[in-house]
Amino acid sequence: MGTQLQGKTVAFLVAGEGIEQVELTEPWKAVESAGGTPKLVSLEAGEVQAFNHLDKGDTFSVDETADSADYATYDALVLPGGVANPDQLRMEAGAVAFAKSFVDAGKPVAAICHAPWTLVEADVLRGRTLTSWPSLQTDIRNAGGTWVDEEVVVDTNGPGVLMTSRKPDDLKAFCEELVERVANS
Repeated sequence: MGTQLQGKTVAFLVAGEGIEQVELTEPWKAVESAGGTPKLVSLEAGEVQAFNHLDKGDTFSVDETADSADYATYDALVLPGGVANPDQLRMEAGAVAFAKSFVDAGKPVAAICHAPWTLVEADVLRGRTLTSWPSLQTDIRNAGGTWVDEEVVVDTNGPGVLMTSRKPDDLKAFCEELVERVANS
């Protein structure tokens, strides 16, 4: 991958726990491998607890909190999944506002699995096409979006680019799309 993302900083927004570890670590590695700088943004300072499905995984150090983070210092946003992670994020006004800022500014946003819940709450899906874990179909449709069952969906029908995938099995395509779209933003 090399230096496609040299000089680019990507925010990874997560709650304090319930993050699907592989949906954090694989896109993180893809950003680093492409020469970019990933930063972990969360609800509170300290560490966050990732999970391997329902089992505790590793902990990760937070770089910045959502309430103090300035979206303008980042080139893109990644929203990892897990069920509990986006469910917590969508209940926190600062996290929802942070995610909404990226969409409003036309910056690339990548969300996988249950992560589009945060975008539903931010009310930024009207007229957009995306995918997610299948249980979010109704929420996405009720938020004005179109849900499709595909490995990776790239939507440019609005400000910026919205990249979504369904599950960990889609990570290879998700990471490739993430790097390409951030490099060209």
